[in-house]
Amino acid sequence: MLTLITGAVQDRSARGIAAAVSRLITSGRLPAGARLPTVRTVAGGLGVSPTTVSEAWRNLILAGAIQTRGRSGTFVSGPLPPRARLRYAQLSGARIGLPRDLSTGVPDPLLLPSLDVALRRIGDGRWAGSYLDPPVLPGLDEVLRQRWPYPPERLTVVDGAMDALDRVAGAVLRYGDHVLVENPAFPPLLDLLQAVGATVVGVPMDASGIIPDELLRAVRGYRAVALFLQPRAHNPTGASMDESRAALLANVLLEAPHLLVVEDDHAGDIATAPPVSLGRYLPDRTVHVASFSKSHGPDLRLAAVGGPAHVLDAVADRRLLGPGWSSRLLQGVLLDLLTDPDVTAQVAAAREAYAYRRAALSAALAERGVTTQATDGINLWLPVPDQQNAMVALAANGIAAAPGAPFCVTPLPGDHLRITAGLVADGYGELADVLAAATSETTRGSGRRDLAHPSGWR
Repeated sequence: MLTLITGAVQDRSARGIAAAVSRLITSGRLPAGARLPTVRTVAGGLGVSPTTVSEAWRNLILAGAIQTRGRSGTFVSGPLPPRARLRYAQLSGARIGLPRDLSTGVPDPLLLPSLDVALRRIGDGRWAGSYLDPPVLPGLDEVLRQRWPYPPERLTVVDGAMDALDRVAGAVLRYGDHVLVENPAFPPLLDLLQAVGATVVGVPMDASGIIPDELLRAVRGYRAVALFLQPRAHNPTGASMDESRAALLANVLLEAPHLLVVEDDHAGDIATAPPVSLGRYLPDRTVHVASFSKSHGPDLRLAAVGGPAHVLDAVADRRLLGPGWSSRLLQGVLLDLLTDPDVTAQVAAAREAYAYRRAALSAALAERGVTTQATDGINLWLPVPDQQNAMVALAANGIAAAPGAPFCVTPLPGDHLRITAGLVADGYGELADVLAAATSETTRGSGRRDLAHPSGWR
């Protein structure tokens, strides 16, 4: 074991030692559960101080590559408990203890509108109503329909975007059904589809979303029941579908009249791209989810769902056996926020701030020879030569990033990290220095790449 480690180390700094051990773990030469030599043993074998090896071990622990078991020693991280097997759990497993957490994918709290005024205005209890009241406040229903990208046959409000996806999946999917998704895709969605027993098929995408020819290949290769996609500010890549791409995808889906489209417009009003929906072309087969978490506040726990009656009625009927409806008090707050000109201006300012932050960090990286994907939303998709090594390098600088692997239905040509650029309000050059170092030389001068095709953007 000691010989294996010392033979792999070329750079005897703490960062170099951590990177070498990380490569051994990634390649499987240090298998899960293997007990590592003591810090003093490794230090003696490398001819460095124990402090240097301790720092390397600390960085590997922060990155989740190794774990300490008290007096038993230090081991390569082994099989994960059931919850940790979820892709969603893997996004945050390495961020504990790091001072700068860019792994979260959440909005900046300072850019969210205050709820105080809205709560005072609607706080007289008039929203409590009756168990028999409609599930959506009439005023909110009217505002939502005015904002909808196509006329929905039915519209309701549920407890957030993931609640909406969960309820739609429960209404339309059965065990073993084939479901098409973007590759990469949002990890909680992949966990959800796995939980209902769906067989997930990843469809390659580019800067405008799903590639029509690839969707056609998937439609012809599988009798898929549904297609789940993010029409704009795709998480993690920031890609947004334009009207031309939507028309092409809708034309492809004419070959699959049984297939339901489920759109997750998770970024909502902070997305810079205009709202586009396949519902404009396939209204009887498209369910559109509009979230307000990133624009107006995660604690509102509200998302609107609109689409064909046969799906939305099934969702509404099933909800009657559980919560029945989403809090009308919170619906009243949302209605107030959506109709308040001051809040509308605040959300517009947040949208501009996120766009500036994303562009500033991307530009700083470009100056250092690193090209990223970050065209909309709050995230930046950073190509790296080795995910684990890059996370170790960032952890050594006190920065947490989300690993790219949990987003991938099937492996992409290269590794990636997701960086929440929306939380970066300053210090772009300094952060870009650290991120560029983590990418190594393999991404320099490579140009902008297709997310699923090494040959380049389409």
